[in-house]
Amino acid sequence: MNQDPSSHLVRSARLGFRVDRLLFPWPAERQVGAIVRWWEARRLPYNLTVGASGAAALTVIAITCALPPNPIPFDVTISAIVVYGALANVCYTLGSAVEIAFHKLWGSEVLPVGPALFRAGLTLSVGLTLFVPVVLAVVVWVVRVVCLVV
Repeated sequence: MNQDPSSHLVRSARLGFRVDRLLFPWPAERQVGAIVRWWEARRLPYNLTVGASGAAALTVIAITCALPPNPIPFDVTISAIVVYGALANVCYTLGSAVEIAFHKLWGSEVLPVGPALFRAGLTLSVGLTLFVPVVLAVVVWVVRVVCLVV
């Protein structure tokens, strides 16, 4: 099965283009309805990204909890995951509300803030969902190891 080596590059370039369009999109038109549609068009990729971050974090936490010495129980309920997801979406909705408020208050005197708000919100959401719990889980494991040695 000989594949053209450039086909992999084309697929990679297409994925890169999609990520680029997600993270650096054109701003919405300066109308309330257009701003809301702009944000809603990005809700699913946001939810998939934050959800994947959460799944990765839960996996790492489960593994660190199971590691010796003295493995500790780890249990997460579905309701906790649903509440976290709902709160993430409430915060996501604030992005369009802030952009609409900027538009109403300053009109064309301020540049569109949607793309910057989206990137900042996505970065914060992934950071809170993935990095903070993983770092805490690793620290707890290191403390368990140190307590065993000391």
